[in-house]
Amino acid sequence: MRKKTRIAILYNEPVVGTDEGRKYISENGQLKEGLAISGIGGKASGIPAGVDLSEIGVVEEMDDIKDALTTLGFKCMVFNVDSKVERLIDFLREEKPDLIFNLVECIENEAILEMNVAGLYELFKIPYTGAGPLALGTALNKPRVKEILYANGIRTPGHQVFKVAEKIVLKDGMDYPLIVKPSREDASVGISDKSVVYSLPELRKLVRYIWAEFDQPALVEQYIEGREFNVAILGNKRPIVLPISEIDFSGLTPGMHKIVSYAAKWMNGTVEYEGTKGVCPAQLPAAIETELRETALKCYQLIGCRDYARVDFRLTTDGVPYVLEVNPNPDISDDAGFARSARVYGLSFHQIVGKIVETALERAQ
Repeated sequence: MRKKTRIAILYNEPVVGTDEGRKYISENGQLKEGLAISGIGGKASGIPAGVDLSEIGVVEEMDDIKDALTTLGFKCMVFNVDSKVERLIDFLREEKPDLIFNLVECIENEAILEMNVAGLYELFKIPYTGAGPLALGTALNKPRVKEILYANGIRTPGHQVFKVAEKIVLKDGMDYPLIVKPSREDASVGISDKSVVYSLPELRKLVRYIWAEFDQPALVEQYIEGREFNVAILGNKRPIVLPISEIDFSGLTPGMHKIVSYAAKWMNGTVEYEGTKGVCPAQLPAAIETELRETALKCYQLIGCRDYARVDFRLTTDGVPYVLEVNPNPDISDDAGFARSARVYGLSFHQIVGKIVETALERAQ
């Protein structure tokens, strides 16, 4: 009998507190009743300090992937990567899985450290899904991504990077409104409706907030008014550009900025969450659709994405596309944008998981 391929799903379960006092705050991906968080500058209500809510959904995603892998005939194991890296090293040394399905997004609540975990897989010579360390680290350095895009003739919103002690002087071409965000985070962390600013005092306040809250420079971008799109890509040798998905902001309260904020992504029951929906396939003129697809594929290759990724765009009111972000290893949960695009293409969730595993194993041969 042919030996089953052993796949280990590595992920971060949301935890809080010190190493000695950590405790789980979620079960099956659902927040405990009564937990809520306000927007930028507000106070968390009922949430222990240090919890990154963008990770909550990964528990449910992990369960779904485990079910898919088991159904597809793989032998599956699960490992929660916490701050004790020695546990991870012991696991890799002792278990030696045939493949790792990599869902790890941070270590010790530091997103930039996800690249180091992929580096460990490399050192142990264990194949894994998704992007390598260099692509993961590059994608989390948003200013560097923009420099790469600029250098290759790809439009991305004009930007500046500010440290808290710097005098804020906008360069030529940078005009209000601007959007302010952390320069080394993902999953819309640090972004709220108040992240769009219209004056120097507002800008100064947001730059100080980013430094105080995230201990990193603030990325200040030209705010692009217009439609927003997600372009998902699957595969390596002949990557498939999946049907384009549009973010429908029509459910937002009048006066709110049409952006994918942290609340829009993660805070069930908020106006942002309920008023921001994905629609696929997006209705676009053929020429613009072709440009989005070709540009997304070029970004995928420039940043070094593998197996699967998502590229986010804004389209100005006169039809000019700008790349907002390149996202290696995006959320593939059944209700996420990537899965939505894949379904329109004709792939079930199990088939998405199978395709990602297939492409990762092909690279290992």
